[in-house]
Amino acid sequence: MKVTKTYFLLRVKDMDRAVAFYRDVFQLDVRFASPDWSELTWRDATLALHGGGGRGGASGLGFEVDDLERACHEVKAAGGRVLKPPRDRPGEPIRLAEVADPEGNQFSLAQPSE
Repeated sequence: MKVTKTYFLLRVKDMDRAVAFYRDVFQLDVRFASPDWSELTWRDATLALHGGGGRGGASGLGFEVDDLERACHEVKAAGGRVLKPPRDRPGEPIRLAEVADPEGNQFSLAQPSE
């Protein structure tokens, strides 16, 4: 057996809204889009969106960005929410924020502090 791809899956209710959010806020490339399954990529990473709804909540997804404050602003401007504003992480070389997409999927944004 050979692994041919890995992806991170989020369940969404409104596929068009979810695709637009990740494409526009994080500049992910849309590899494939349909009402039931969409894939967005950044380099070798794939974010898969599965239609049919979801409950939101913690996802484990994270993005490292070069401007944490701006990223939080863009999340809010695109219909998402900032759940925990940017803060230093003692003992870790990052600043971290917790946000949610318009579907309620929670994820982290991090910026190196060094």
